Amino acid sequence: MSDIQYPIGQYVTQEYNEEKKEEWLADIKFLPQMLENAISNLDEHQLQTPYRPGGWTLHQVVHHVADSHLNAYCRFKLGYTEHNPTIKPYEEKLWASTSDVQNLPVNISITLLYSLHHRLHEFLKHFSESDWQKTIVHPEHQQQMTLWFLLGMYSWHGRHHVGHIISLRERMNW
Repeated sequence: MSDIQYPIGQYVTQEYNEEKKEEWLADIKFLPQMLENAISNLDEHQLQTPYRPGGWTLHQVVHHVADSHLNAYCRFKLGYTEHNPTIKPYEEKLWASTSDVQNLPVNISITLLYSLHHRLHEFLKHFSESDWQKTIVHPEHQQQMTLWFLLGMYSWHGRHHVGHIISLRERMNW
């Protein structure tokens, strides 16, 4: 049985290369469709099921991906347009319990992700190799991160949460 918390494994940093760049950009481009497919035909009871004991519900996971990737978009824009900016972290667990997450259906976040990822992909696909070496500072982790690292991280992040949904569906025979 795979790891329920990390169904695709943990993120591993990789050196820049064109093949990996194309793979990760495709992950960014197609995440909204992958997420929509993962939740397809689930009813409200199923969406309110945690993907693991003590974990978020599938409903929260979908909204979390939208919240996280909104932040990602801002982080990429800041890192591209400013010199080594310090980004603003956010309390993702608190964001997952706000009224919009509790009250709005998941299709709102899926719709948002289609537009957001269309813009993000269009922006990122034009980066030069040197653009990927631009940096941000993440104060919570007290480290500098390249935009290349962020691309890999957000490629992984989307697949990670799609993996949560698919893994639960397989375990529950949905």
